[in-house]
Amino acid sequence: MDEQKILGDRFEANRQHLYRVAYRMLGSYGEAEDAVQEAWLRLSRAGADDVGNLTGWLTTVVARVCLDMLRSRKARREEPLEVPEDEGGPTGGKARPIQAAAANSDPEQEALLADSVGLALLVVLQTLAPAERVAFVLHDMFDLSFDEVARVVGRTPVAARQLASRARRRVQGKPVVPEADLDRQRSVVEAFLAASRGGDFEGLLAVLDPDVVVHADAAAVKLGSAAETRGADAVARTFKGRARNAQVALVDGMPGVVVAPQGKLLLVLRAKVVDGRIVEIEAIADELRLAELDLAVL
Repeated sequence: MDEQKILGDRFEANRQHLYRVAYRMLGSYGEAEDAVQEAWLRLSRAGADDVGNLTGWLTTVVARVCLDMLRSRKARREEPLEVPEDEGGPTGGKARPIQAAAANSDPEQEALLADSVGLALLVVLQTLAPAERVAFVLHDMFDLSFDEVARVVGRTPVAARQLASRARRRVQGKPVVPEADLDRQRSVVEAFLAASRGGDFEGLLAVLDPDVVVHADAAAVKLGSAAETRGADAVARTFKGRARNAQVALVDGMPGVVVAPQGKLLLVLRAKVVDGRIVEIEAIADELRLAELDLAVL
């Protein structure tokens, strides 16, 4: 059998695992495809003659590619990467250009991947520093040792452990109010979200203060929100039948709502609860403000 075909078959056996690793790091199906394709290109050039553990080798390569992509996000807007057309692909044909992945990404597959991870967790992962995110994903989600993580992030094993620990604390969140109060406020926000999804007008009124006010930033207004809405009736009409892709999460230590279609953070609702009712909601969609929020999975 052709050596390149054998190598391609071995790579295909690892493809889904590599997608899962890359998607948890990048939160984007298209970018995950890019990272996996880059791993194939590197394997096809290097060969596997000296590779004892191909799955481990490919996981490390994908993780390093993802780390570079995460760092690049912070530095600049990424340009599409070109791939030589004469590189052979796993199926025996020509490898597609890397940038084609994002253009041809499958929304259904991306939604399935997002569901498998958890939308709230994906949102929180986006708030981590690149090295923290890679360390957390590799160790906590895929059980790589800190020695292996250290080789990916270019740190010592002790430093890799610290990166994962910091990320874990961010993911778990730290309540800033007593646990009992936090639970009560969370139940109010959950009831609000359930009533919103179900189009339950009376249910919304039950959790809204009569004088509730909603403020939206300029970016949220562009998404269709009013700059300000006052009164329980008006707010209930605004949110009735909505809340698709929304989920309860800790927002700066308090229960709130994140709206994240397929794991991409779009909008945050920061709710203020007093005596069992929501008295104020702040709708935040500005990218810079979203990046400053401390979000955690509930």
